[in-house]
Amino acid sequence: MLIENKPGNYSFLKGIAPYSAGVTAETGFEIIHVRLSSYVSLELGFDVVAAHLRTAGRPLQAICGMELRSPKPFTFAGFNEFNASYVDSLKKWDLLVGGMNPIARTNVAPAVNPPAEPALYGFSYTVKSNTKRKTFVVAGAGELPEGSLDPHDVVRPGDSSPAAIQEKMRFVIGLMEGRLTGLNVTWSDVTVSEVYSVHDIHPFLETELLKRQEEGGAHGLTWHYSRPPIESIEYEMDLRGCTTELVI
Repeated sequence: MLIENKPGNYSFLKGIAPYSAGVTAETGFEIIHVRLSSYVSLELGFDVVAAHLRTAGRPLQAICGMELRSPKPFTFAGFNEFNASYVDSLKKWDLLVGGMNPIARTNVAPAVNPPAEPALYGFSYTVKSNTKRKTFVVAGAGELPEGSLDPHDVVRPGDSSPAAIQEKMRFVIGLMEGRLTGLNVTWSDVTVSEVYSVHDIHPFLETELLKRQEEGGAHGLTWHYSRPPIESIEYEMDLRGCTTELVI
């Protein structure tokens, strides 16, 4: 069920404490996606976001997506500790809605040349717009059921065989489809599909993903040689449908 975030001019799918499952702009607004030209520490990254929003004439509540990069995957306990600190920062900005986190998030660990500390890679926010296209961001997800951060729920934990990677991939793509449905959009509305894994997914791309993408498949796939944010998770994805993409 979509939950309205009126101050931010978007609605979101309820997720868990660290992030929502996805966001979509309200009528008369669009979501703009911003990618940084280089990593910025997360602490400074919040300042970068605030400065950009001021320049755009938008309130802090317009922020609807965050993309983070970590030095390496966390343990489950370490991930929970990181999330608690991250959510505290959002609370200081008064961004929660009814106690829920409305902001979609992706957090992964580059396998090569990672940042030295948790860093900001990109963000998304809403602006007034006449676009007729629905714009949205689907939060990153690995092979864990919706709402779970329980290590016992990981699909085929400790197994990175080709068959396991295919099963994990199929599971995550199913999560993506569920979130698209929740946002009232389809694969054909997707403009960017991103995969985060260090494993060979090429043998399964056609059967598991490309045939599902419909018109969204015209935009191809961005494959980041990165690991999901938690140890034992091997495959992550996120999606978005945006008409405006910036690099700053």
